Amino acid sequence: MLTFEEKLNIIEEFPELEKKEISLGRVNYHYEESVYDKKIVVYRLHPNGNGFVYAGEMEGYATDDKGMVNIKEISADELRTLIRQAIESLSLSPAEKNPVMEEWLNDNDQSLVLMREEDGFHVYAEEQLEGTFNSYEEAVNFLEQEGFSRL
Repeated sequence: MLTFEEKLNIIEEFPELEKKEISLGRVNYHYEESVYDKKIVVYRLHPNGNGFVYAGEMEGYATDDKGMVNIKEISADELRTLIRQAIESLSLSPAEKNPVMEEWLNDNDQSLVLMREEDGFHVYAEEQLEGTFNSYEEAVNFLEQEGFSRL
């Protein structure tokens, strides 16, 4: 297990994180450039070595109901990787993390393009916006009802 000081040294390797001292000798580290409301990357790092890293925007980690991963028993390499991934996950919008750009065609060889963008899913005919949808499923339903199928 890494000590409190060892964890602090590793976290300090990330200049984009800002240290915020809280009660009982604990510290948080904030990522102010987050594209989400969530800014805390390292949460309640305690002098006993216990603490958490936010992984709520990532896959592959067992998190609590707040999206936190406990780092009490983590290795140095695992901590670096987890923090790097946490920062990256807070740096990218959902559209950047999971881009969608699909071409759809109908029986008349007309094509539409479905794209995921910041504010939802958009359907374009060349540069003309044909529709805006809150979810991928809504956009697909529209395209299918209009007689289009995915290429």
